[in-house]
Amino acid sequence: MKIVMLEAATVSKNDVSFEDIYRLGEVREYPLTPVDKITEYVGDAEAVLCNKTPFTSEVMEECPNLKYIGLCATGFNNIDIDAANRLGITVCNVPAYSDSAVAQQVFSFILHFSNRVGEYDGFVHDGGWVRSETFSAFDFPTTELEGKNLGIIGYGRIGHAAAKIARAFGMNVIVNTRTAKQDNTVKFVSFEQLLSESDFITLHCPLTPETNGLINMDVLKKCKPSAVLINTSRGAVVNEADLAAALNGGIIAGAGLDVLCEEPMNPANPLLTAKNCVITPHVAWAPIDTRRRLMKAAAANLSAYINGNPINTVN
Repeated sequence: MKIVMLEAATVSKNDVSFEDIYRLGEVREYPLTPVDKITEYVGDAEAVLCNKTPFTSEVMEECPNLKYIGLCATGFNNIDIDAANRLGITVCNVPAYSDSAVAQQVFSFILHFSNRVGEYDGFVHDGGWVRSETFSAFDFPTTELEGKNLGIIGYGRIGHAAAKIARAFGMNVIVNTRTAKQDNTVKFVSFEQLLSESDFITLHCPLTPETNGLINMDVLKKCKPSAVLINTSRGAVVNEADLAAALNGGIIAGAGLDVLCEEPMNPANPLLTAKNCVITPHVAWAPIDTRRRLMKAAAANLSAYINGNPINTVN
């Protein structure tokens, strides 16, 4: 089988092996694929592995040999699924490979705001502790997590993983989800109650027409002024201009973001200069362990397809 990897650089910095893919056929590998080169790079391949490369109906129609698209990701909104169905192309994703990693990132943001380690480290290295008159220079207020409310919007696998960590810290977990769940370790509440009671709000909902811009100024005004918003789901769930205005206006206390509407980040994004806004470049999913797990799963998906028993199909 002829296989093309279109975005190798998005999953490896020469630290993740692709040997499991190479065992499955004749492989061509590209670090990245410009939009105007997709059909050229795919060529006569029967299978492609990609991450964010857009496969429109037009692209797929221009690749007559293409029978399999394997995503090195969970999301598949870059694939025209209707066209893939019409053209008989199997599309497979990798679900649930980064649950622990993303939940860990959520708590890195929470601990940033509650313990302020970065600010204290800067204070010490700038000579603040050397100049201190007391043995404990608690110039930056910190807070305990025990007893605080973590509000989780969307309660899939990552939401569950975040809730598990929160309970270990002694936090109260309140959840708003569109799908009823049976879980007596958390409290299910309305969207409005979650906003008004949460000390930290973490987003774990998919991007849909209903959730696009879900977090806007009207919503943010219903939160505690001391609340911190965390987004590791999809950037467009948050209205970025409204969030920047809310942060600058003291409507909420802080935000931790790993995803934005436009990636890489637009230099004009108002969040870049917003107060108390911590931004990481879409890396919650990217620990070395997680990326290795991802590629093992992507290879297993392709192998199952080759053997006539496709798994993790999304169409």
